[in-house]
Amino acid sequence: MTGLSWPLLLAALAGGYLLGSIPFGLILTRFAGLGDVRAIGSGNIGATNVLRTGRKGLAAATLLGDALKGTLAVLLAGRFLGPEAALVAGLGAFLGHLFPVWLGFRGGKGVATFLGVLLALSPLGLVAFAAIWLGLAFTLKYSSLAALAASALTPLVLWAIGQPSVAILFLLLAALLWWKHAPNIRRLIDGTEGRIGQKG
Repeated sequence: MTGLSWPLLLAALAGGYLLGSIPFGLILTRFAGLGDVRAIGSGNIGATNVLRTGRKGLAAATLLGDALKGTLAVLLAGRFLGPEAALVAGLGAFLGHLFPVWLGFRGGKGVATFLGVLLALSPLGLVAFAAIWLGLAFTLKYSSLAALAASALTPLVLWAIGQPSVAILFLLLAALLWWKHAPNIRRLIDGTEGRIGQKG
């Protein structure tokens, strides 16, 4: 612990939040002349809903942007303010994506930004997440279930590899991610959640 002052920690949180609140899905679809992505599909601003426009390139760009804003927030805070600030900025970026002030606090579900923060704080943790997601997505064919399971296991992986502070952060992020995925969880329970590759 570095004992960073509260004003600097709040600055890291605010900076992370502002970066995280950039709505790449909304910005990219509007620039592409597709209107407001919130008016289609689930109404979400994330890559999955952008994919419903039929523009795979835009969906990939949204995924990348939503991930890298989390990575950038962590790296900038870590570079200029230290490791404590990096953790706080990661939390801020995630909260910014979920609850962007510009959009009435109605943002995305957080998976891409979760991964971007994880990339900056623990590349090995990201590899573990990817392995869990791929294994479950391949066998069960549910992307949402794979992401939920991988996010829940991420704090345990981080703790096991000797990153307890990062593990605590990701325990909080995973809880928020699960909360934002409540509709997906209900559909999984009801058996109505769409499978990977399923048409219609």
